[in-house]
Amino acid sequence: MSATITTEMPILRVEHLSMKFGGLVAIGDLSFDVRRGEITALIGPNGAGKTTVFNCITGFYKPTEGMIRFTGREGNEFLLERLPDFQITAKAKVARTFQNIRLFSGMTVLENLLVAQHNKLMKASGYTILGLLGIGGYPKAAAESIEKAKHWLEKADLTDRADDPAGDLPYGAQRRLEIARAMCTDPELLCLDEPAAGLNPKESLALNALLNDIKANTGTSILLIEHDMSVVMEISDHIVVLEYGRKISDGTPEEVRTDPRVIAAYLGVDDEEVEEVLIEVGDEDVIEQLDTGPDADHGPEASSSMLAGPVNDTVVHGNGERVTVEKGAGKAAQVKPQQVAGSTAARKPAAKAAKAKAEPAPKAATPAKQAGAAKAAKASPASKAAPASEKPIPAAGKGKEAGISNRLPAARGGKADDLQLIKGIGPVNEKKLNAHGIYHFDQIAAWKKADIAAAEAYLAFDGRIAREDWISQAKVLARKAASAPATRRGGRK
Repeated sequence: MSATITTEMPILRVEHLSMKFGGLVAIGDLSFDVRRGEITALIGPNGAGKTTVFNCITGFYKPTEGMIRFTGREGNEFLLERLPDFQITAKAKVARTFQNIRLFSGMTVLENLLVAQHNKLMKASGYTILGLLGIGGYPKAAAESIEKAKHWLEKADLTDRADDPAGDLPYGAQRRLEIARAMCTDPELLCLDEPAAGLNPKESLALNALLNDIKANTGTSILLIEHDMSVVMEISDHIVVLEYGRKISDGTPEEVRTDPRVIAAYLGVDDEEVEEVLIEVGDEDVIEQLDTGPDADHGPEASSSMLAGPVNDTVVHGNGERVTVEKGAGKAAQVKPQQVAGSTAARKPAAKAAKAKAEPAPKAATPAKQAGAAKAAKASPASKAAPASEKPIPAAGKGKEAGISNRLPAARGGKADDLQLIKGIGPVNEKKLNAHGIYHFDQIAAWKKADIAAAEAYLAFDGRIAREDWISQAKVLARKAASAPATRRGGRK
């Protein structure tokens, strides 16, 4: 493979990476490139799956699905998910640091950098006592290792602390020493997990200078996880944004800074900006995740304060407007009615919430009434389902939702399945489906094209049911649900 081709190719290509821990999907169908000779930042809220991605790249985890393709300077390719973790460092030349500093605190600063070159020194000694005797190629290798260590001490501005114990260094200096130690392994890709965590502004500037020097003078590509946006936006050439294990943005710092998905889901916006951002994003899943309250099964069903009323009380604003607050209502449901009235058809989530406020409360099965009847909900598992005597209550779009063919007036046996086990269904959408007569996995598993189209119209989705493959998930869960009673009966015999 020619040098020109390898230079243009990304050093690391992550393709459809998924990592599951039992029923938890930590990373879902993630794809991105790390470009050669650039600094790529992987950002996202806490719990977005960033460190899990690092652990898959460096061999600590073996991904459930997907490929991690590494292309070296000489054109040699490695599939990192197939290599043992120690070979990822030795063969593919990928080095990493961790969120918590892992130096040898009892060793000197210089010794920490020499330890990183242990493999080279052992090879020079012939894996025998030649190193102790100082014969063969060991003296030359030892001198080269010391020179390399001195070089990185200078780059990290630690030359005057070379003989001090590493544990005596200030926190920022320990961070730089850890990066210098990783660079002593001559990596082609350096993975840094929150290198600026806990640094003051002066130490952050020193870190930026070190990373820019590495990029400019060594040819090492850098992939970093970071929460400090001043560091990310200043030194990164390319940014990938994760939320709940999925990529929501990918581009230059300026593109990411202005991406409404990032603003809404990660950087945050003022309350008055929520409506505009969510409408531009057009993703109801993001709307739900922004401000979804606890559901009745996992959170308090009434106010935790003895002096306050239940969560479904009516709030009176200063302008006299009366708004009923319900659990699970997203920020899109909190916009002012006059703003919703002037919205176009593109503002479906906000309009749907406004219509729900304006209409009288249903006789039963609303989240508010379920919260007000906590004891009844706990006593009867059927409280999650709509009563058999009432028809499911459509949310919006009269006529569209009528296309779902297998709705039920109530859950079979008075107990609905936990639809949240299907990836892509959260507490809000589960309540919507229950209110529309969908309670069980086998109902979703039996959906045809017309049913899917009607459900997407009702939930204001656009192709998401097919993308997340609700049908296949529901079929698997339906089979498990069907076999569970037989297993229990067999265990009692």
